[in-house]
Amino acid sequence: MLEATNLIKASLATGRALLRPPHSSQENVSGVLSPPYLVPIRSLGSNHRGRIATHLLSLGPNDRYLRFGYIAHDEQIQRYVSGLNFERDEIFGIYNRKLELIAMAHLAYSTDETCDSCAEFGVSVLASARGRGYGARMFDRAATHATNDGVRLMFIHALSENEAMLKIARKAGARVERDGSESEAYLQLPLSTFDSRMTEMVDEVVAQTDYRIKLQARQFWRFLAELQSVRQSAIDAQSRTSP
Repeated sequence: MLEATNLIKASLATGRALLRPPHSSQENVSGVLSPPYLVPIRSLGSNHRGRIATHLLSLGPNDRYLRFGYIAHDEQIQRYVSGLNFERDEIFGIYNRKLELIAMAHLAYSTDETCDSCAEFGVSVLASARGRGYGARMFDRAATHATNDGVRLMFIHALSENEAMLKIARKAGARVERDGSESEAYLQLPLSTFDSRMTEMVDEVVAQTDYRIKLQARQFWRFLAELQSVRQSAIDAQSRTSP
């Protein structure tokens, strides 16, 4: 967790970034973030279904293969998104300043009565947002939520070649078992505590606030763009009518 002073610095840095236009030349083109920094991860509801679909459809063939275990076609992705159960499962997402869903995680709760305290984790990150640790942050966020929700065993089913996902699991302390082309990672979760519940509550409040600010910032810059367009049209019209 970030210390208080670092949290303040990160909050200020985030605020300055949101005040820049979406296509500002100051955008971090390297894709590498320097700590301290915030990664607002918010819970997604059914009203985000369209953006989830857009995110998954933006994945290339290899990324779809690693995420689903097969090269999912557009129709299969649409069926997956349509079948998401937002009341039973938990869906998390990271939005950029243009409100594009750049990372999405699915914590699916077991429907098997013999394993009612189990959940499976899956995550996808757009290629343009890789190398920032988003997958690990999403895993931590999901693990905290699962812990607070009484889940005792969180697991990941992944292709053995999906080293990035398996590395996240191993780093979190999960036991990884390989069976040919597929691997299973098991993470035993602790009992929830006051700290874990407060951590999740603060994380969600920060993420919700971040989303609202990004939405307002986008609306503001759209308004300025429209105002500039009207102003330019008036200048052009005046130039044409001037002797």
